[in-house]
Amino acid sequence: MPYEIFNEYQPMGDQPQAIEQLVDGLKRGYKFQTLLGVTGSGKTFTMANVIKEIDKPVLVISPNKTLAAQLYSEFKTFFPNNRVEFFISYYDYYQPEAYVPTKDLYIEKTADINEVIARMRMRAIQSIMTRRDTIVVASVSAIYACGDPRDFDELNIKLEVGQRVRLNEILKRLVKIGYEHKEDVGMTGSFRLRGDTLEIFPTYQDEGIKIELFGDEVDRIYTFDRINRNIIDKLDKITIYPTKEYVTTEEKVAKAVKTIREELDQRIEELKRQGRELEAQRLYQRTMGDIELLSTLGYCSGIENYSRHFDGRRPGEAPYSLIDYYDDDFIVFIDESHITIPQLRAMYHGEMSRKKSLIEYGFRLPCAYDNRPLKFEEFLSKVNQTIFVSATPGPFEFEVSEQIVEQIIRPTGLIDPQVEVRPTRYQVDDLVKEITEIKKRGEKALVTVLTKKTAEMLAEYLVELNIRALYLHSELDSIKRVEVLKKLRAGEIDVVVGINLLREGLDLPEVSLVAILDADSEGFLRSETTLIQIIGRTARNENGKVIMYADRITPAMQKAIDETNRRRKVQIEYNKAHNIKPQTIVKPLMADIFEPFKDKDKEEELYKIYEDSVFTLKESLSTEEYVALLEEEMYKAASELRYEDAARMRDELFKLKQQPQST
Repeated sequence: MPYEIFNEYQPMGDQPQAIEQLVDGLKRGYKFQTLLGVTGSGKTFTMANVIKEIDKPVLVISPNKTLAAQLYSEFKTFFPNNRVEFFISYYDYYQPEAYVPTKDLYIEKTADINEVIARMRMRAIQSIMTRRDTIVVASVSAIYACGDPRDFDELNIKLEVGQRVRLNEILKRLVKIGYEHKEDVGMTGSFRLRGDTLEIFPTYQDEGIKIELFGDEVDRIYTFDRINRNIIDKLDKITIYPTKEYVTTEEKVAKAVKTIREELDQRIEELKRQGRELEAQRLYQRTMGDIELLSTLGYCSGIENYSRHFDGRRPGEAPYSLIDYYDDDFIVFIDESHITIPQLRAMYHGEMSRKKSLIEYGFRLPCAYDNRPLKFEEFLSKVNQTIFVSATPGPFEFEVSEQIVEQIIRPTGLIDPQVEVRPTRYQVDDLVKEITEIKKRGEKALVTVLTKKTAEMLAEYLVELNIRALYLHSELDSIKRVEVLKKLRAGEIDVVVGINLLREGLDLPEVSLVAILDADSEGFLRSETTLIQIIGRTARNENGKVIMYADRITPAMQKAIDETNRRRKVQIEYNKAHNIKPQTIVKPLMADIFEPFKDKDKEEELYKIYEDSVFTLKESLSTEEYVALLEEEMYKAASELRYEDAARMRDELFKLKQQPQST
């Protein structure tokens, strides 16, 4: 069915021309376009209208889970009658397999799978394969290795009314694609038989499937409510999909075992030629154990490292990912592209550095290299037409885009804030005075600093002056970070002090003041892009103002100020021409974006993001081992542009090295 937007507002400001230009670009066959939309200009609404006009399957890639959840919620509101799905990593906790050669330290893979997210991923795949009116909102996990879509399609069970079937054959096929025979009513991923009635409870949908047989003929097919068992819909035919992403056939398992053994023999011979008997023996024992499990159970721990053998791919060939489930004719939106593009580039390299040690020292066969994210070039070759979305597009977007569409005018008439540069001397006293003034108007402030310690100390100092303040940094998990910002919006606090306030991606119309301490420091946290993004934090309030505390104006500061002034000029001229008076956005408190991921029975949070899993190993390792692992993870975080995480690990390393050594 066609996309249908449910929204009381019509496109306003720059939105109509942005929608028209982007749609025209898609119809002309442009492969890359960029929507340069300032903060608060309604980029998501523009995206929704482009989707409605072009009427094709859509993949939206977001830089992190929090932003992905927010986008998912917004698109669900815009398109209640179409399929809007969610595809992120299904791990509540994930510690990848690793080996630290300098300490001869092997770390086994540890993971907890979130069953709710796993089911949502399955529903996303099923929707892509069955309906064109499907929007999937994903994190960068969209480029990670996924099941072979050919297996997923070939193993489907298709039934229709009047079809002659063998019941035992259907039951066997259900077991092959992951369903269990259970008597419990409504158990997800199961089936049960009652006389001539077969009930199936898929993982990818809430409704159960009832198939009534008359002899060896399918008589009726229904979907029904699992709880009250009321009939929802009567169907002429249905397709039953596997319960999980990774499914395969017995024939493929047998073929994979054969080719794994061949690769093992070649690798053992190679290691022995190098005089590495220990690595050869280790690899032989580990791989033969896996082969035995695969031969008897069809599964082994770390089976994903053999995915190339199951898929029939050549060494180095790109793995299958979510993108491969789409037909050729689909659209990709890359949200916050200035962050997402570097992440997409970094995923492959970060994974390879970890795999290299495992393979070199005999813990894995070289085929483990091929269980990986897509290379950036592979990703670009697989997508059809792409629209980058950002307030501050990066060099790549400008280089490849066939048109840059600007969306500078806000529907509310709000203009970009004034930017002032003030000296650092007495900066805290000056800041306190400014915060006191905005408090009188019931408005809020964001203060950005460079270190975690500074954030904590400044927040504590403000509290001592009867200014309600909280700090925000990477040691708070994503749920707690959102809670801090909800308290700001609800009026429970007046100020949030943070390091990298760009990660939240949340609308804060109550914020009229953004203060940037040490604005003249060089580096990622004070780059041109980062400064423009920080300035945009107060662009939703008519009294918006930004103060940069600095003793000099760096090139990054000057460029950010110049770009802000350019946008202000365009916005002010538009408002004068159309007699528009800017008004602060009035927006209800943010909904709980984690609500879809809570287990209603257990009443506990299922959606947890462990950004710092390396720290959980501290108690189980010696100090030397822990230091070696921290150093490796620190360099990995830096290579992936996760500077705040890298800084945390650096601080932890510094503390450890300052501790007196035991004798």
